[in-house]
Amino acid sequence: MDETWAPEACTLPTAERPFRVAEFDDLFSTHLHGAVRVDPQTLDVTLDADARTTVEDLTARENECCSFFTFTLTGTTLRIAVPPTQTAVLDGLSERLPR
Repeated sequence: MDETWAPEACTLPTAERPFRVAEFDDLFSTHLHGAVRVDPQTLDVTLDADARTTVEDLTARENECCSFFTFTLTGTTLRIAVPPTQTAVLDGLSERLPR
């Protein structure tokens, strides 16, 4: 599992990272309807409405270790934003989206 996109700023213990990546992979593979890269710092992901609780839990835990993420859930759209210094992280996350 490629985790090279995880930034040094991430405080999640290295041993737990594959599990977190797997949670995002599962969310995307199970609930993804579409994704649009709004700009280099912003990704909008459209998910099933029934994924809301999972999304809220996962994004809250992700903010605990990677506080540079801004997650905004509006209806079925999850907006993921990062500062300019973290666009590579968003690139890596985007690449994990099912095609």
